[in-house]
Amino acid sequence: MNKPTILYQGHASFRLTAKDRTVIYIDPYAGEGYDLPADIILVTHQHGDHNQIDKITQKNGCTVITNEDALKGGKHNTFNIKGIKIEAVQASNKNHNPLECVGFIITIDGISIYHAGDTSKTEQMNSFAARNLDYAILPSDGVYNMNTETAAECAAIIGAKHNIPMHTKPGTLFDRETAERVNAPNRLIVEAGEEIELSK
Repeated sequence: MNKPTILYQGHASFRLTAKDRTVIYIDPYAGEGYDLPADIILVTHQHGDHNQIDKITQKNGCTVITNEDALKGGKHNTFNIKGIKIEAVQASNKNHNPLECVGFIITIDGISIYHAGDTSKTEQMNSFAARNLDYAILPSDGVYNMNTETAAECAAIIGAKHNIPMHTKPGTLFDRETAERVNAPNRLIVEAGEEIELSK
């Protein structure tokens, strides 16, 4: 039986594959692993290191949800596509306008994954612990986003079962030294190019 997986491509780019082989890309830009045609593509904001949709072959009927779609009507919208729930949530910091940026909480095969996008701490994070999220994927570069100390603080607030550092160093796919400084509870270091099975 197929298991849902997540492939970390590097930087903030991820590929999710559901049990039924539905394929979701988040913030396409970095690394390899764009060979599977997409059912869903998510873009947290329009900086060039997050929105390279042209890297991906789209299946017929592929749904692309950008930050603009996610914030349509002046609110954070929720989408249900092929049995997958996608919720836009707050993302912002001094480099990222909250009216132009989002994170996403994706529920796939009963597993919840929070991809924070480019952000620092947000007010909405305080509500996430009650949701018992399975994975939180948090930036930690300290240049365009929060640093490792704040990322660890956010992880503690969010209370996910697994905390994955991403966006660790500008200009690189992944910087393990930075990831290891994210002193988060239940930290899970995933290397660029590594694919893991998702679990509750």
